[in-house]
Amino acid sequence: MRKMISFLLMVFLLSISSCSDYLEFKETDLIAGDVALQTVANNESAIMGAYGAFSDLMSILLNAVFSDEVKTAGEFYNAATVHEWLYGPQDVSIRDTYTAINPQYTIIDRVNRVLARVDIADSLRVGDNVLRKRLKGEALFLRAFAHFELFRFYCAKYSPNGLAMPYMETASMSPQGRITMNEYFQKINKDINEAKGLLPATIADINRANLASANGLHARVALYTEDWAAAETYATNFINTAGLSLSTLSNFGGIWTDANTSEVAFRTIRTTSTPRTGSLWRNTSASATNIGTIVWTVSNKLFDSYTANDIRRNIYFTIDNSLSALGRPNANRPGLIIRKYSGGSYGTPTENVTNSKVMRTAEMYLIRAEARAEQNKITGANSAESDLNELRSNRITGYVNVTLASKDDAITQILEERFKELALEGHRFWDLKRRGLPVIRNVEDATTPASTILPANDFRFALPIPQTELNANSAMTQNPGY
Repeated sequence: MRKMISFLLMVFLLSISSCSDYLEFKETDLIAGDVALQTVANNESAIMGAYGAFSDLMSILLNAVFSDEVKTAGEFYNAATVHEWLYGPQDVSIRDTYTAINPQYTIIDRVNRVLARVDIADSLRVGDNVLRKRLKGEALFLRAFAHFELFRFYCAKYSPNGLAMPYMETASMSPQGRITMNEYFQKINKDINEAKGLLPATIADINRANLASANGLHARVALYTEDWAAAETYATNFINTAGLSLSTLSNFGGIWTDANTSEVAFRTIRTTSTPRTGSLWRNTSASATNIGTIVWTVSNKLFDSYTANDIRRNIYFTIDNSLSALGRPNANRPGLIIRKYSGGSYGTPTENVTNSKVMRTAEMYLIRAEARAEQNKITGANSAESDLNELRSNRITGYVNVTLASKDDAITQILEERFKELALEGHRFWDLKRRGLPVIRNVEDATTPASTILPANDFRFALPIPQTELNANSAMTQNPGY
């Protein structure tokens, strides 16, 4: 027996040695980071891959459906639980439709791999060293942007000691825990500040990050963290960028048909082969006379907030009386559909195809107005009042300037203007959360009495961490309430 045990032990030790030799042998078909990202050109391809994973569709849809921007059209009510704020870690809609964890951390992982290699990548072409600088700036911008989106999805209203998400600065598969919001935003601001010194100063290419878009992101971050002086500064820097003047009454409509890029500093291109923004609200049509199923339509609350001489109402929405003849009248406002992002005509190849305007000047006017109001710059030159009047005069025919009575009056009117100007652009639900306000729907816009009001600071303003993520990351912590 003792000889047999000795023999088996010898065999076991030999097998370990053999396995060790095998594991140390490099795979011949493995393309590791040091090879795949060996040149500056390789790193640019990787950055394009990060941009390829970038999308604001989930943010747009979530903010519309969870807030008071849309109501069910009664034709295909596919998101009842989320519209009624009934969701949890295992909810299919949250996990598969509204999750930001997988797409945002995918972007982060890709840019972290670039950041690990771009400084030492081989320069083989004229201009590579200039490009190297830009690529690093783009990687830092995208990393900050993606982490900020994760915060907006999964975190409560900003508080320095509140719980943020894991901030990934290297490509890693090891479990990562959540950190405080103070530390999280220090990292975001550090990335943006470094990116600003590396990105192009002009908006010659709005399909990629530039200095203006970095200032825009910085202004958003400052808005959410209530750093009002910084928000005013960064928004002003954006507004003062050549080519980013506020659009006028005559050219504002062209932004939404892609006839012009007025105001836009950063966008995502939509084509017939990519997800169509307009299809968030209605399906594409079988023909010019057979409009597709209407999934969501504008809420009465939002539609009624515009005056008759406000050009946004007819640019963002339309009443199509032909829908009644097709047997698809809206219960409260027959034929009313969302026109924003509608693209080409019914039944054409470009129907519902419109580029996403990720960052534009009107938002910066509203950020600056709010920041100025919070600093008690209420009226007169360079005030909340002047910003609000400037924006409205370019949206409302025959507009007459208003005088703001107080800070509270200013904030109320600015939030109302954000509701109207930035409708269906991915801000409303998060605006209510960051201001500590409830979601209040009109009775006719709610599917049930219980879905009329989501109380201020309710735990459901922060989405649950999906159960799949909790299973995969042992260091992850669930949000309170779930």
